[in-house]
Amino acid sequence: MRKILIISILIAISSNAFADGLFPDGTIISKWYSTVPELKAGKTYVITDYGVKKDSTKVQTAQIQRVIDIAAENGGGTIVIPKGTYLSGSLFFKPGTKLMLKEKAVLKGSDDISDFAVIDTRMEGQCLKYFAALVNAIGVDNFAITGKGTINGNGHRFWKSFWLRRQVNPKCTNLEELRPRLVFISDCEDVHIEGVRFENSPFWTTHLYKCERVRIWNTEIFAPESPVKAPSSDAIDIDVCTDVHIKGCRISVNDDAIALKGGKGPWADKDPGNGANVGIIIEDCDFGFCHSALTCGSESIHNRNIIFRNCNIENAVRLLWLKMRPDTPQNYEYICVEGMTGNVRSFLYIQPWTQFFDLKDRKDIPMSYSSNITMKNIKMSCKRFFDVKAAPDQYSLKDFTFSDLEIKAENPSCNRSVIENFTWNNVQVNK
Repeated sequence: MRKILIISILIAISSNAFADGLFPDGTIISKWYSTVPELKAGKTYVITDYGVKKDSTKVQTAQIQRVIDIAAENGGGTIVIPKGTYLSGSLFFKPGTKLMLKEKAVLKGSDDISDFAVIDTRMEGQCLKYFAALVNAIGVDNFAITGKGTINGNGHRFWKSFWLRRQVNPKCTNLEELRPRLVFISDCEDVHIEGVRFENSPFWTTHLYKCERVRIWNTEIFAPESPVKAPSSDAIDIDVCTDVHIKGCRISVNDDAIALKGGKGPWADKDPGNGANVGIIIEDCDFGFCHSALTCGSESIHNRNIIFRNCNIENAVRLLWLKMRPDTPQNYEYICVEGMTGNVRSFLYIQPWTQFFDLKDRKDIPMSYSSNITMKNIKMSCKRFFDVKAAPDQYSLKDFTFSDLEIKAENPSCNRSVIENFTWNNVQVNK
C-alpha cells in the first residue's frame, strides 16, 4: 500500500512538472502562474458620487482619498474612476480596497511635488524618507488595479527639471531631483494589475517591494525617449519579491523595462530590508525602446529562478543586462532567456557598473557571481552579440549556456574565455 502511495505521488509530481514546467534550477513551477484569479470587486465607490468633480485642472487629492477612506471604514470595496480626467497627488489605498479605471478614465498626477507626501519608503535599494507615489498600497493584501483607463504621471515638468539640474551638476543623483513614482506597492500578497495603461511617470513607473504572488497582465507602460527623455522611467521594478508573473504587456520606456532590484552597498546582504527576487516569469510581452528588456541591478543582491520567454523586442539597447556593482555583493543565478525575436543593440551585456560607486567603510571589493545563465531558442538581430567584460577581481561568470541561437550581428565576436564552463549548442551567428 505504501509503495503504491509513493508511486502515485511521484506520478502526480511528474504530471505537474509536465503541465507547468520547471524553473531553471529544476524546481516545479506551481499552478499559481497559470491560474486565472477570481477578482471580487465588492461594493463599488464611484468617486464622482462622493463629491469629486470631473475637472482636469483642479487637484482633488483630499477628496479622492476620502472616498478610499470611506470604503475602508465600511469593510472595503473598489474605488472606481469614471470617464474623465482627475488630478491628484499621492493616494494611499487601505486594506480591503482596490482601484478600477473605466474606459477613457484618467487618474493624472499633479506636476507640483508639494502635492506628494514625504513618507518612510523604499527607493534605489535603500529604505529612506522620500516622496510617495501617485498610487500607494502598503500592506494591502489582494490589492488590484484593473480596467481600461489610464494612470498618467504627467511627468513632463519633472523631466525638464531633471535635465536642467544635470546641466548644472552632472553628478547629481536621481534622488536629488525631487519627483514621485507612479505606483508603489509594498508588503502585499496576491496583487493583480491588469488592463490599465501607465504612462509618463516622473520617475519609476511601477515599483513592487517585498510582495508575494503578483500578477501584471495585459498592461501597457509608456514613457518617451524623445523629444524630452523621461529619465529613470523604469516600467516594472521588482524589489525583494517572490512569485511574480508578467504576461501580455506592452512596454516602451526611457530606462530599463523590467529591473530586478533588492539592495545596494558593501554590506547590502546583511540588511534585513534587502533580499532576493525568486520565481519571476515574464512572457508573451512586446517591448519597444528601452535601455534593457531585462536587467539585474543596479541595486540587486540576489536573483534566482528568473524566466524571460516568448517576447518580441524592437529597438531595445540590450536584451539581458547584468549590472555588476563593484561596491555590492551580488548573486545572479538560474536565469533563462528563451523564445525571443526582434532586434537589440547588445544581445548580452555584462560589465562593471560604477555609477555612484561607494564602498563606504569596506576595504575590499565584495565578490559577485553570475551562474547558470541560459539563452536559447532565440532568433534576433543585434549590433553587438557578446558585450561582456571580464573582471575576475570583482565577479565570476560561470556555467552559461547558449543553445539554438540564430543571430545576425554587426559585431559577431565572442570571447568565450571570460566565462568558465560556457556551453554552446547549435549557435549560428551570421550564418
